[in-house]
Amino acid sequence: MEVIWQNVLKMLSYDASAPMIFSSGLFWALFLVFLPIYAMLKSSRTKMLLFVVAFSLYFYYKSSGFFFLLLVGTSLFDWVLSRILNRCEKEWKRKLCVVLSIVASLGILCYFKYTNFFLLNWSYIVGTNFQPLDIILPVGISFYTFQSISYIVDVYKRRVEPTDSWLEYAFFLSFFPALVAGPIVRADYFIPQIRENHRATSEEIWRGMWLIILGVIKKALLADYISQYNDLVFNMPGTYTGFESLMAVIGYTMQIYCDFSGYSDMAIGIALIMGYKLCANFDFPYKSTNLTEFWRRWHISLSSWLRDYVYIPLGGNRKGTFRTYLNNFLTMLIGGLWHGASWKFVFWGGMHGIGLAVHKLFKPLLSKVPDVWPVKALSWALTIMCVAFLWVFFRAESWGDAWLIIKSIFTNFHWDYAPVFVQVRKVWCVFMLILVGSHAMPSRWWDSLGNVFVRSKWIVKLVVFILVVQLVLQFRSETVSPFIYFQF
Repeated sequence: MEVIWQNVLKMLSYDASAPMIFSSGLFWALFLVFLPIYAMLKSSRTKMLLFVVAFSLYFYYKSSGFFFLLLVGTSLFDWVLSRILNRCEKEWKRKLCVVLSIVASLGILCYFKYTNFFLLNWSYIVGTNFQPLDIILPVGISFYTFQSISYIVDVYKRRVEPTDSWLEYAFFLSFFPALVAGPIVRADYFIPQIRENHRATSEEIWRGMWLIILGVIKKALLADYISQYNDLVFNMPGTYTGFESLMAVIGYTMQIYCDFSGYSDMAIGIALIMGYKLCANFDFPYKSTNLTEFWRRWHISLSSWLRDYVYIPLGGNRKGTFRTYLNNFLTMLIGGLWHGASWKFVFWGGMHGIGLAVHKLFKPLLSKVPDVWPVKALSWALTIMCVAFLWVFFRAESWGDAWLIIKSIFTNFHWDYAPVFVQVRKVWCVFMLILVGSHAMPSRWWDSLGNVFVRSKWIVKLVVFILVVQLVLQFRSETVSPFIYFQF
């Protein structure tokens, strides 16, 4: 009996090598325990808030250990400061509160995420040897930091009234479906839902289940499987042919979409089952025919956050043509740095910023081009090639690895490898074809499919669920693949 309890405690304790994610069996076991208790406490709003906050903090503990205390401290600091800010009448005092909050939030983020990056570059400048400091990056810190900043700014601009209850704010900041990977939640959208305390309808529960099933298919089945080959190439880029390298680039392009959009689908679905609506985070981004459209469809919550809290404060498009292009570039540069403390990410973001500026520059000319399918096809092809090319720098371990892969594609490419590749990687190829085909489907078809699932009999839902679980078990890797965006 003692051994059993020791194993249970070990399972429930933080394990740095296996942070909790939605595609893990432990999470779903805990969620099945959480859900009926949550339903019973729903009628008592205070008890429900306390329970969800406690579960969210435990979820964060399982993801980042005792860094959950940092989240608690952040929530207390910003909540108190927002109350002070709301009572201040003098503008300079109000601005001081905003500055204090942003400096504190970004200061903590910079310490954990960018200290080694800055020190390493400084050592290059002064010519000294640098040994990286042992700093562990708390999971999801970039996401909840942006949420806390947006809350303070919105209170300052009187877009939202600060909540009187710390529990409400802690619920908003730590809500576990969106805590470690978004979508980035806005206070004006989410806090009214907390106060309403809506109980999910039967249709919302089943629609949430549908989103969870889609998310599991994307993340645990498709992304985790195709990542196995992609990782081989990116981990040893100099040992593969140009064709194999190109397949890995295409594979990673689909992998990161399935990984992140699948996780977002699960987050939105879990929240919907609980009675809360989170904003959509993806809208078939690889259908885009230009980079502007791509960033309206990819990681929508981050794109809109950068627009509202970086691009517009920089001047947006109100300061003339050149400033518009510059503001686009700077916003994407910041977005790149947000993704990772590396010049690779700065380059990735900066190139997207240049791409957005170029598109805006030629937009008047492009508007005169006939809107026919060959033009659309060419625009799409150029866009997807640009996006895929830049994903190489996003995924590669170093600059050298990125250029090795690109060089291999352009100097060692032979179509003769295609038949052999298809023969050896049959399942990988089938999964990629499924992904391309499903992505090309009209969005209304997916809406219709979701409606069919929601309205179907319970036995049909059960069969679908069993089939999905069976497929995941059949094609899963030996270990649960980490969520890509955990590093951010």
